[in-house]
Amino acid sequence: MTFDAPLAFLLLLLIPFLVWVRGFAAGGRRRASIRFSSTRGAARAGRSWRQKLSVLPLLLRVIAIALVVTALARPQKGLEQVRDSNEGIAIEMVVDRSGSMEQQMVFDGQRMNRLEVVKKVFAQFVLGNGEKLKGRPNDLIGLVSFAHYPESTCPLTLAHGTLPRFIETVQLPRTRDEDGTAIGDAIALAAAHLEKAEDEMKRQSPDRADSYELKSKVMILLTDGEQTRGERTPAEGAALAKEWGIKIYTIAVGGEAITRQNTILGAFFQAGRGRGADTGTLKSIANETGGKFYEAQNASALTAIYEEIDELERSKIQSLRFMDYKELFLPFALAALVVTVIEVLLSCTLFRKIP
Repeated sequence: MTFDAPLAFLLLLLIPFLVWVRGFAAGGRRRASIRFSSTRGAARAGRSWRQKLSVLPLLLRVIAIALVVTALARPQKGLEQVRDSNEGIAIEMVVDRSGSMEQQMVFDGQRMNRLEVVKKVFAQFVLGNGEKLKGRPNDLIGLVSFAHYPESTCPLTLAHGTLPRFIETVQLPRTRDEDGTAIGDAIALAAAHLEKAEDEMKRQSPDRADSYELKSKVMILLTDGEQTRGERTPAEGAALAKEWGIKIYTIAVGGEAITRQNTILGAFFQAGRGRGADTGTLKSIANETGGKFYEAQNASALTAIYEEIDELERSKIQSLRFMDYKELFLPFALAALVVTVIEVLLSCTLFRKIP
């Protein structure tokens, strides 16, 4: 709580003076008297509760004056409002979910398929992992997954709390017809989403549209194979992204892999090299759009790649802070009125003096 006119509290210095004036006036006033031969009996009788509380009206008067002075000081409650003027980045994650992503890797001491590792690292990239990855709270994030054909798994959004649910829907293909690697079509679909990112931002948060500016548009393409499906080639998709000013970071997942071997003695896991990605094409895509090519041989390398991209693509935040004040003098004024009414009623009834 703050006070807009704190000098008003100087009026409280008048209270001792007013009390003295009242006492002086009462002492100087002529009082009626009755003569008694002795007052010993009255002294032994003691004081009644009315006599003991005779100072109450004066105390109430002082409280009322203090409340009025406080109201004159204009108490206010300042509510700090923070309005962020953000410079964000639109990031579209493009994930290969083809059958080859079933090969296993080790992540945090656990064995899981490549797709599950990719999903977990991507979630940490967006939400943070409490270590080097701090999260991307001010960026528009979207997700496109692809196998035989690309799918818009999650639209570009600032509501990152919903992303884990969308990420969990990305699964390996269930049938042979669903399998494949349509890299070119996936790039084209993600690029189309990024090209309309400003419109998506206005649709989701019209109140932030004036204070939010997209600094850049980025695509992170992750695959462990080469183009086998689709209408567009990766080069055609990259050309479209370049035309719209979209930078593509490409990640080739491969190298270390753990395969499951089922025998009559049970299941065994064997480490080895998995199916390789088309690194030449991925390098070409990155170079064409001004991005960078990476190779992730294992889960640790994949996390390190995301950490580097996280540092390369950073947005700025400027916070505008202002105070919104609420006047609080009315409760003090009403309390002063109530106390004054009580003081007057007591002075005219229980503590009335005659004459």
